[in-house]
Amino acid sequence: MTIVLHNKITAPNGEAQKGYSTYQEPDTKIPSKPKPVFSDISVNGVAIKEVDILTEAQNHTASTPGKALAEAVQALVIRELLWQEAKLKNIKSLPICDENGRQETRKDSAIRILIDKEIKVPKADDAECKKFYDNNLDRCKSATIFEVRHILVAVKNAEKKAWEDALEKANSLISTLSDAPEKFGKLAREISLCPSAKNDGNLGQVSSGTTVAEFEAALIEIPVGTIAVKPVKTRYGYHIIALDRKIEGEILPFETIKDRLQAWLEAKTWSKAVSQYIAILIGKSEITGIQLDRVETPPIH
Repeated sequence: MTIVLHNKITAPNGEAQKGYSTYQEPDTKIPSKPKPVFSDISVNGVAIKEVDILTEAQNHTASTPGKALAEAVQALVIRELLWQEAKLKNIKSLPICDENGRQETRKDSAIRILIDKEIKVPKADDAECKKFYDNNLDRCKSATIFEVRHILVAVKNAEKKAWEDALEKANSLISTLSDAPEKFGKLAREISLCPSAKNDGNLGQVSSGTTVAEFEAALIEIPVGTIAVKPVKTRYGYHIIALDRKIEGEILPFETIKDRLQAWLEAKTWSKAVSQYIAILIGKSEITGIQLDRVETPPIH
């Protein structure tokens, strides 16, 4: 008789013999604790918690998760800097509600009041607005308007095969339409998964900012009165685009947009002043775990 013990065979006389068994001792070692996503980050001794970083990252639509986390860290560090400064200056919180009835937090209220108190920017006068207008006429135009139709070959999942099939179908449609452009409406009704399909794919008049970036960029390149020779890829799938008309934007009269220019110039100056103010706070603070710019320039008054 032989007795099987683990991966060796023991004979009745106690001598080990060559043998085999699938039995393995269970692993009872305690797994090592997962490493933190970031090294310790603190502002003047106040730690920024990892859970807060991960929560804040959800508010940042960066191109990669890593960039979103980095932006979240920076945002939380700056918020903590401003909060500490508000407490140092004995700023009292007076929470207000936004247009949707949501009340700001005590901390956000104090930071808002601190910035309102510390940051003062001059009004942009008519002369400054006119100078900007004269030097930036291309930015003082009405939006270019496009009258466009499209057929959307939608992709409902991220699988490579689904995108390949959609592209093949879109190219086939373009080939058909190159010989029979009058079939555009019929094909849109039958194939397109955009609500515009019921209107023969007609999107009506679109302008800058009303479509996704890839679609808008294509409109600039397509000759008026033609169907694009290549499908346009967006996150929704592939589009076959027909550009029927293009109305170029015109330079708007100064008086028409003076108020808008004034608001924009003042907002730009305010933003720069806030950035400089934050940089000064960074320069006099002890921040660990992240490198932020330090400058000595005082804020604009």
